Amino acid sequence: MSPSHIAPIDHDFLDRSRYPVDEWALVESHIDNDDLGTTETLFSVGNGYLGLRGNVDEGRDSFSHGTFINGFHETWPIQHAEEAFGFARVGQTIVNAPDAKVIRLYVDDEPLLLPIADLMQYERRLDFRTGVMTRDILWRTPGGKRVQIRSRRMVSFTQRHLAVLTFEVTMLDDYAPVAISSQILNRQDGEDEYHVRSKAMGEGVDPRKAGQMRHRVLVPQSNWGNVADGRVALGYQCTESGMTIAVAADHRLETANNYTKRIQTDDDLAKMTYRIDAEPGQTITLTKLVSYHTSRGVPSRELLDRCRRTLDRAHDEGLDKQFDDQRQWLDDFWSRSDVEIPGQPEVQQATRWNLFQIAQAAARAEGTGIPAKGVTGSGYGGHYFWDTEVYVLPFLTYTTPRAARNALRFRYTLLDAARARAQQLAQHGALFPWRTINGEEASAYYAAGTAQYHIDADISYALSQYLAATGDVDFLTREGIDILVETARMWVDLGFWRNEDDGTFHIHGVTGPDEYTTVVNDNLFTNVMARFNLRRAAQAVRELAIRDGVEYDRVVARLELEETEVADWERAAADMAIPYDEHLGVHPQDQHFLEREVWDLANTPLDKRPLLLNYHPLVIYRFQVLKQADVVLALFLQGEHFTAAEKRADFEYYDPITTGDSTLSAVVQSIIAAEVGYSDLALRYFKSALFVDLADRHHNTSDGVHVASTGGVWSALVSGFGGFRDHGGRFTLDPRLPESWESLTFRLTLLGTRVRVDVHPGRVDLSIEEGTEATLTVRGEEVTVRADDPVSVPLDGQGPRIEGEPEPVPGRRRSDGTIIAAIVPGT
Repeated sequence: MSPSHIAPIDHDFLDRSRYPVDEWALVESHIDNDDLGTTETLFSVGNGYLGLRGNVDEGRDSFSHGTFINGFHETWPIQHAEEAFGFARVGQTIVNAPDAKVIRLYVDDEPLLLPIADLMQYERRLDFRTGVMTRDILWRTPGGKRVQIRSRRMVSFTQRHLAVLTFEVTMLDDYAPVAISSQILNRQDGEDEYHVRSKAMGEGVDPRKAGQMRHRVLVPQSNWGNVADGRVALGYQCTESGMTIAVAADHRLETANNYTKRIQTDDDLAKMTYRIDAEPGQTITLTKLVSYHTSRGVPSRELLDRCRRTLDRAHDEGLDKQFDDQRQWLDDFWSRSDVEIPGQPEVQQATRWNLFQIAQAAARAEGTGIPAKGVTGSGYGGHYFWDTEVYVLPFLTYTTPRAARNALRFRYTLLDAARARAQQLAQHGALFPWRTINGEEASAYYAAGTAQYHIDADISYALSQYLAATGDVDFLTREGIDILVETARMWVDLGFWRNEDDGTFHIHGVTGPDEYTTVVNDNLFTNVMARFNLRRAAQAVRELAIRDGVEYDRVVARLELEETEVADWERAAADMAIPYDEHLGVHPQDQHFLEREVWDLANTPLDKRPLLLNYHPLVIYRFQVLKQADVVLALFLQGEHFTAAEKRADFEYYDPITTGDSTLSAVVQSIIAAEVGYSDLALRYFKSALFVDLADRHHNTSDGVHVASTGGVWSALVSGFGGFRDHGGRFTLDPRLPESWESLTFRLTLLGTRVRVDVHPGRVDLSIEEGTEATLTVRGEEVTVRADDPVSVPLDGQGPRIEGEPEPVPGRRRSDGTIIAAIVPGT
């Protein structure tokens, strides 16, 4: 039996006549207007604070124009059809900022319009080593003149508020009058052209897209321009949130041709126009430095001063330094973060694209979270979810710990809001919002939103993982311990001992990661993660009392902590209800999950997928069918608490009924498939995840990059095929290298030491690239590797040591003995 919707292993989903393979770049050799939204996302550039979608320079013929600032949002009152106490009240949506990418070209008064232009040559390249998106065009004008056009676009990793654009034009054969119009254009006015187009196409409601405003969002505050120094600027304030923004652009034109310039500014447009007498062979080069600054309330005129300072500094340093600094930053990034898959060029290219997207989403996200779409689109309203902690932070923790610390500190800054939210839900402690920008719960659908209490444990898990990998005791003592204590308090208050006789602690009325099953009792993932949270909080408090009595006293006073609380956390963890069905030999997803009818996925038409867009929630909730891995995710995050046989049994049960309608699913299924011995299936799931955005496999890449999936790709490589685990600071390796791969190389930064791991068939090599030494356990053998003393450890086979061989394809038996075939969505 063969899974009916898993692409062949040798298929990478991309049209290679259009996207040639380059292991260090995404290259487009010709344009196709049928997928503008996807390519605008794929060729976005950003730094975690500022993001520019990959729209064409000319600012026309785009699916969705977009410039986004992390955390810059508008608020609006959530209108519930039926009100109830404690419902989320204030919605938050990321704002489409004024667009400074626009540079329009006219030759002989004819505009360059890519969809109809006679392009003799075309290439667009996003280079992962330089962080620069370039476009090279040879255009034959309607009058038959050849024009060479080259543009570059970069958002700086070293200067958080700076973007650099260059635009070069050369007439190759003939003289022509040339006009270049460089603009800052504010399109934000209720609805943009993308949503108008979506309505025209008859698209229905999709909860993955951002909500739209019915009022003008950006109220003009200031505009100015100076033709002498080539600077223009616009300033605004959001109508409801009161947030402010300023954007300024500095222009420099270099050419031997004669030219004139003029400037125009109004409420929604700042424009610098050059008219050039272009002689053949005389290149015209426009350099455009752009700065964005935002605030929760600082007047836009003050933000304009900040923009001026950013531009002055960049201008004084020079253009070459900006590009050199960018290259150096990325050289450092790749030295820590690269994953090498020799002999697999298509996989290598896609892997690096995914890892580069994490850098673009997180590098300069200081003081904010990491949005589900980064700064590449408006999907999910620019909100922060549990995606960050479970899927993105592992990559950051083991490669760029500083960025992981920034993300965790952001959660700490929301702790007071989380305490208030817990009170609204009649709980003690703190309850972090399921989706938010400003710290308030923004999920209007509580069943698949607020009820996902597991976010508290997810944050505590990521915090603990960071602490184990870095030894950052200072962060734990001053801030992290507050998160652990307040989340532990919430769990003890939320759960209950049904009676003293059975000694079992239950958690009812929650939703796990699988949003196709909501508001259930004893969700396994939630209970397992809550148990971890409770134990870790108790451990942190008791260790602090021993390590630093003064700081312990401060924590006790600050949090009004009582010793009996710690004992209650330990007791609740020890008594936690962990559902298990002796008859089927599996862990039920929740207390009543196995009582439901099984959804017949094999006979569900593809045009009815994803289920959430084609069936009422009540229909879905009645069945055994999963949106994403739930129990299987618990097997990964808390794997030391499950036996190898339990993992295989659970995987075989749940994999066939998991739709993969969520992009968070395939990476986890790949990791556990590799661990339990389904090597081919693990590789197929990995490739499905690897090309989620590159091949638009979920048909919503136009809304932005699936940042959690990109982080999950790293985990699938490192934790799946590399077999890396961190269980409470004990680092282990148990590799599962695909048979078709010759090797796999990745890096791990452990307690300040960067370890290079080279997995080969039959052995794993460990060496130190930076630092002194590290200790890991490889297939049960403890190994210490030191600087200048690499270690090679032989591997005894590739599969797990479980009695019996797995079936060729996982399947779950119905009561009549037949097997349901596994299905992976996205053909």
